[in-house]
Amino acid sequence: MVDVVALGELLIDFTENGISEHGNPLLEANPGGAPCNVLAMLQNYGKSTAFIGKVGDDNFGHMLSNTVAGLGINVSGLKYDKDVHTTLAFVHTYEDGDRDFSFYRNPGADVMLSAEEVDTDLIKSAKIFHFGTLSMTHKTVEEATIKALDTAKESGILVSFDPNLRPPLWSDLEIAKEKMDFGFRKCDILKISDNEIEFFTGETDILKGAQIIKEKYGIKLVCATLGKDGSYALYGDTVVECAPFLNPNTIETTGAGDTFMGSVINSVLEVGIDNYDEASLKEMLTTANAAASLITTRRGALRVMPSVEEIHNYIKAAK
Repeated sequence: MVDVVALGELLIDFTENGISEHGNPLLEANPGGAPCNVLAMLQNYGKSTAFIGKVGDDNFGHMLSNTVAGLGINVSGLKYDKDVHTTLAFVHTYEDGDRDFSFYRNPGADVMLSAEEVDTDLIKSAKIFHFGTLSMTHKTVEEATIKALDTAKESGILVSFDPNLRPPLWSDLEIAKEKMDFGFRKCDILKISDNEIEFFTGETDILKGAQIIKEKYGIKLVCATLGKDGSYALYGDTVVECAPFLNPNTIETTGAGDTFMGSVINSVLEVGIDNYDEASLKEMLTTANAAASLITTRRGALRVMPSVEEIHNYIKAAK
């Protein structure tokens, strides 16, 4: 048995790391990709994980494979493309830690994963299957995602979903909305950000927008992230709000949502999707907010996820 299997993009995030002596920006090649970031956080919680995806048969692709495997993530479902290079993302960081993305992915190896390459036995061995919309931007990888989801649903496996909206990667944002709708219909656990809620519902009241999505699609657990304003959990008729952990040492927010998502999935594995009450929801959000805050003090995400001890100490120090 594997606790969590994720499918999606695995790529290199080039993040800004100072200025050279000649005045040029220095870029650090950080392993990234939201699904694997989530798995990396779960590994730190002591959970077993596996990844399904595709990278180029190039230096970056093998670096990513070695990095992910080195974290303990099962990479038996990771494929190599001999013709298409590993996807690259260039991250521009603003003064407040927020960021902007430029992608080299037209195509990138991650969108070349085919349905035939999906290891359905690996999915059947899991307790939770996790995915996002970026594995639905192109037809080939979308077919792979649908096959993986069908396998998970037929096997009675919980499905978690993070839209992870990246507007530059969509030819038409109406298609992005359609794929978000598809994900909402399939998932039991949803993590969604404030800007994604507003994009999908048109609702500026984030809690109201989250409630609209939860009620329309009947999702068991919805977690809405509000950046510097904390987060909400919606479960049954219960709504829990949790304050953020604001850190003066924040340098960028890459991976914050993935760290949060990994913490939420870990909580579901520990508590059980049918066993939450207000106290356990509050504990889930507190841990997830703290973990997300810690990752904003580091460049990159996949290699530098916080440990359980760091998260617990951070929470204690804030009290």
